[in-house]
Amino acid sequence: MGRVEGKIALITGAARGQGRSHALRLAQEGADIIALDICDQIDSVPYGMGTSDDLAETVRQIEALDRRIVASQADVRDYGSVKAAIDAGVAQLGGIDIVSANAGIFSYASLDELPEQQWQDMIDVNLTGVWHTVKAAVPHLRAGGKGGSIILTSSVAGIRSGQHIGHYAAAKHGVIGLMKTFALELGAESIRVNSVHPTSVNTDMIMNQATYDLFAPDLPPEERTKENVAPRMGAGNILPTPWVEAVDISNAVLFLASDESRFITGVQLPIDAGALIS
Repeated sequence: MGRVEGKIALITGAARGQGRSHALRLAQEGADIIALDICDQIDSVPYGMGTSDDLAETVRQIEALDRRIVASQADVRDYGSVKAAIDAGVAQLGGIDIVSANAGIFSYASLDELPEQQWQDMIDVNLTGVWHTVKAAVPHLRAGGKGGSIILTSSVAGIRSGQHIGHYAAAKHGVIGLMKTFALELGAESIRVNSVHPTSVNTDMIMNQATYDLFAPDLPPEERTKENVAPRMGAGNILPTPWVEAVDISNAVLFLASDESRFITGVQLPIDAGALIS
């Protein structure tokens, strides 16, 4: 028996990166998957976002594990789109037991120079999108009558901030408020709500030229590479690593999704290589 055998997990941002990793890790432990992703580009995001081909690859990898998956293109900024996709997934798979509200974007700018649309996109995806996801999923968790587990993806920047990411930090701080309030409101129904707080993760959201330029403005453009910025990115970590891998976050999500954490709710779980105590 897997650690989430027979459960159904909803995951947003599932086309690649942490979302795909969470889907795979939960499927490896017996879950069936409802996968959502925008599969489109947002203009203020400085890297290429996931595509329909990426989401198809997630489907292929889950099916190779002999698990069921229902994948839909849905924008977490649009509640109607999210609700329709979730309802369709439930109609095919039978319910929801686990929610991973993972979809998110990243960009850089100082707050005094931040374009209005860049701020709005960040709040709409990283905060409102999390609320939309949970709001649409809660009726299905309730209908199951067995409780459930909701895991919201925040960040170390949800606990402390940094320069050039004020809009991101504001959204991720807000996720903590959502987590605590949902935990209070849903606890009597045995629905647990927690948040995970990664440091830099080795995915396309962080590993792109915009990040390298930010960390190495003193280097010639051709030298602003992943290898050259690694020591700088890891400078705030206590453990000797410049970043963590997506599966490290997925293992934390799996723990919070499983009955191993059945009495854990309202908790902020860092996967941060010690960054928050540095």
